[in-house]
Amino acid sequence: MIAYHPMYAHPLAEGHRFPMVKYELIPGQLLYEGTILPQDLFQPSPCPEEIVLLTHTRNWLDKLLHQQLSPREQRAIGFPQSEALTLRELVITQGTIDCCRHALTNGVSLNVAGGTHHAFADRGEGFCLLNDFAVAANYLLHEGIVSRILIVDLDVHQGNGTASIFANEPRVFTFSMHGRHNYPFHKEISDLDVPLEDGLEDEGYLSLLYEHLPALLDRLQPEMVFFQSGVDILTTDQFGKLRVSPAGCRKRDEFVFSQLHARDIPCVVAMGGGYSKDIRIIVEAHCTTFRVAMDIYQLASRSS
Repeated sequence: MIAYHPMYAHPLAEGHRFPMVKYELIPGQLLYEGTILPQDLFQPSPCPEEIVLLTHTRNWLDKLLHQQLSPREQRAIGFPQSEALTLRELVITQGTIDCCRHALTNGVSLNVAGGTHHAFADRGEGFCLLNDFAVAANYLLHEGIVSRILIVDLDVHQGNGTASIFANEPRVFTFSMHGRHNYPFHKEISDLDVPLEDGLEDEGYLSLLYEHLPALLDRLQPEMVFFQSGVDILTTDQFGKLRVSPAGCRKRDEFVFSQLHARDIPCVVAMGGGYSKDIRIIVEAHCTTFRVAMDIYQLASRSS
């Protein structure tokens, strides 16, 4: 199942719409080509405050709910505050929680948005207000649904907020492959950080993933994996600094899904970043993540 947020896709000022419009174009393209059907989509409600507060501080949530962010806090986020923006974050966060329920039943579930990994417990950064993976992971732990979680963050930017939130939580292992010289320039400490040099191409990128992911899965034996599938690793990305091709990005997704499916580990996916100048490149790369997930999980069910 796929979490879709049609009412909250771009509630921001006009100047911020370009990176946001992909959240409407992705499901539109997938429906048009027949990769998914309307019944594959669900629309979440806003996440309840008590669940958000399992991760975020009361003071931070109140600032978001009552439009009390300072100019400095708004600059750190990169967006002007608005009620629509806060609502969007709450809906995205609940979408990731709902995806967990579907993944436990169906093996995989994807959020058309999400991956807001720069949000800390008490502040936001880098277009992120609430950390949807962290809220969902803490919800699963609080409810006793799972006890071992792995977060696989393959966005080009380190998931610094996620690393900070789970720094002292042994039940959640944070794994981040990210640009060494990219944002955030002050890195937090994940359980496993793999810094990537500028200009890294397909072979080098994939060899690092092949080296680390299977070993982590075998050692940790997680009961749930959250996969941040950012497409800002592409050579066309304005901010990524890597040189991964669309074919290499597809191979990344194929490897992650295949490794998880072979071990019967439920997977929740969020789209993360993507900032190529041509919106068609961004949408195509994100849609490929959905296509790969559908192929691996549907083909396996047909053959069984």
